[in-house]
Amino acid sequence: MTLPRKQLGRWGEDLAAAFLLRQNYRIIARNVQTRRGEIDIVAEDGQMIVFVEVRTRSSQRFGTPAESITWRKRQKLRELALQYLQAANESAKTFRFDVITVLIEGGEPRIKHFPHAF
Repeated sequence: MTLPRKQLGRWGEDLAAAFLLRQNYRIIARNVQTRRGEIDIVAEDGQMIVFVEVRTRSSQRFGTPAESITWRKRQKLRELALQYLQAANESAKTFRFDVITVLIEGGEPRIKHFPHAF
């Protein structure tokens, strides 16, 4: 069964958020929209703010989900994170970027978490 791309991405983000909650993260926001783009998940791990990029794929035909995060995407996420911190008046807090990949090849979804991904 293949899901439409947007539905697949939303499902992967739901799985990622549930995974983070099981790891004792606190979800602050999801799908944070700005004029320049979107941050999938903003969470807290202790005192650290974590910006999480979620990549969901139904196969590895075109590479792994993690491989789809280009240098340009990382730069954009850095810019979005700085905008978020400034708007939330949280610029003094420490933060990091994590990646969660969800692969739905052959049944059960496989979730991988890459803390401090970039």
